Amino acid sequence: MNVDDVDSITVLGAGNMGHGIAEVAALAGYDVVLRDIEDEFVQQGYDKIEWSLNKLAEKDRLSQDDADAALARVSTAVDLGEAVADADVVIEAVPEKMAIKKEVYAELEEYAPDHAVFATNTSSLSITELSEVTERPERFCGMHFFNPPVRMDLVEVISGAHTADETLDLVEDLAESMGKTPVRVRKDSPGFIVNRILVPLMNEAAWIVHAGDATMAEVDATTKYDMGLPMGSFELADYVGIDVGYHVLEYMHEVLGDAYEPCPLLSEKVEEGDLGQKTGAGFYDYEDGAGAEIPHDEGSEAVKNRLLGVMANEVAGLVGNDVADPAAIDRAVKLGGRFPDGPAKMADSAGIAALVDALDELHDETGEARYEAVEYLRDLAQSGEGFYGDGGEDESGDAPAFDAIAVEVRDGVGHITLDRPHRLNTISVELMDELSEAIDLCADDDEVRTVLLTGAGDRAFSAGADVTSIAAGGGDPVEGVEISRKGQQTFGKLEELDKPVVAGIDGFCLGGGMELAMCADLRIATERSELGQPEHDLGLLPGWGGTVRLQRIVGTGRAKEIIFSADRYDAETMADYGFVNEVVENDDDFEERAFEYAKRFAQGPPVAQRYTKRAMHNGWEDTDSGLEVEAQAFGLLFTTSDLMEGVAAFTSDRDPEFTGE
Repeated sequence: MNVDDVDSITVLGAGNMGHGIAEVAALAGYDVVLRDIEDEFVQQGYDKIEWSLNKLAEKDRLSQDDADAALARVSTAVDLGEAVADADVVIEAVPEKMAIKKEVYAELEEYAPDHAVFATNTSSLSITELSEVTERPERFCGMHFFNPPVRMDLVEVISGAHTADETLDLVEDLAESMGKTPVRVRKDSPGFIVNRILVPLMNEAAWIVHAGDATMAEVDATTKYDMGLPMGSFELADYVGIDVGYHVLEYMHEVLGDAYEPCPLLSEKVEEGDLGQKTGAGFYDYEDGAGAEIPHDEGSEAVKNRLLGVMANEVAGLVGNDVADPAAIDRAVKLGGRFPDGPAKMADSAGIAALVDALDELHDETGEARYEAVEYLRDLAQSGEGFYGDGGEDESGDAPAFDAIAVEVRDGVGHITLDRPHRLNTISVELMDELSEAIDLCADDDEVRTVLLTGAGDRAFSAGADVTSIAAGGGDPVEGVEISRKGQQTFGKLEELDKPVVAGIDGFCLGGGMELAMCADLRIATERSELGQPEHDLGLLPGWGGTVRLQRIVGTGRAKEIIFSADRYDAETMADYGFVNEVVENDDDFEERAFEYAKRFAQGPPVAQRYTKRAMHNGWEDTDSGLEVEAQAFGLLFTTSDLMEGVAAFTSDRDPEFTGE
């Protein structure tokens, strides 16, 4: 069976994960049966799907007709036989208890069609052990969605010891058909990828505080601001639920040994029922207090090295045991954990040898198993290489390997995609470096006649600067000046490029993202797009050219309104202001529509386009200078083959074919 043969999906369990998975499947066009053990539970799940779909329609993420059609594809059931009678794939999302899941599969085997594939949405339990309850272990795998499924892009596709490759291929294709990014976990290993990284990191943070080596504020300041992670370790534990991480740790401790012993700080919180945001209190107070208030300036280098060392050790364990390769691990943790960079890349940047030294020192001091460097990590340290070796190029050695962007050249269009959908395509220092290199490539490539800039996913062109990533560099004002200059210079390359540049805006285009779009010559946007400069709400000003460039596009008065108000504006308003050239309807195929829009300009006369941009840009500051460039360029164009082609095409009533000569 392949994905084209899948028509009907049954989701077992109508809780938070179950109804979310059912909604995702229905949005992808599948007929879905949502089943739970009581009518009340099923109805609650169905109602939440209806509410969510209507919310998506309200926010213009889809039309109301599409929302209604998706809901119509969802039916409900309590009787298991009825629920799975026509199922091609069964996705189980019942409570995370091995005994409960085994009981479900024992009963499911009795009713499910022989061809049906079983997928368990477990976050850590053994795929192999669960599969052996059934009579189809080769058609059984893990399909781990992340909460909330509608918003999170990652799906871990996990192989059990008996899983057939065909099953993994099918489930990966199924995840892609649902608009998700599947990452294959090659071996059944507790915690799989994301939880195998995040949960020990949370545990180590707790052990640091438990031992009195640092305060909770110091640990969270380190993780959030010095390491650039989206949340502090304790803040994240409260957000996810302390009990969730604790139960994963218990299982890992049982299977993997003493290195995963849960810290008493975690067990105490679970015993007291203080599980985080969902109970009103955890490590922070969410009822009477203000929640997580993390200081910016209390980070610790020692804490950072300790956490990075533990994290690198987990990555090495996964790679060394062939659970996943570094690229898959980094992709999964960036998507599932919202990390700005993957843990393997972070370890390489810190230096593997230094991290092994930090682990050895801790092991000598404490004798704790969690600080014992795994063999693969120690081998890397001794070889002087990182998880990515010397890296930098693809296997052919012909082109740079980009991580934060993607580049494609097709039909004369150099298409640069900001490829950080897990972070709403926010702009990090790494992204700026890669963007600068990509612009140079497009400038030097004669096949590129126009550059198109878009954002991956359908939620954002770019939501601005990656504040946590950039803040990891410290609060030095001199460094702030350098970051501003770096953005100005990088974005300025687009403005100076001797080829037309088009920005295809779909979703958020805010702050630094809007400043990037300012450097395009033309901007096309979907109706659902939101644009604005929110820096004044942060006590900042646009620092990547916005104070200068925006007024050139919309006028000084409008530019001051946009910046001073810090408001968000819809695409139609920004078109009225002259910022957006064309507004198009919301469309899943927007990227292709933007490509066709850019392709029009790739058919223009390259030399004339080059000098037109130069004349116009010179004229911004000095009218006489601009007019002189215009006159000189006009004369130069009289010598080009393109002029003769243009005249010939005009007199022959055909489209010209310009060559740039």
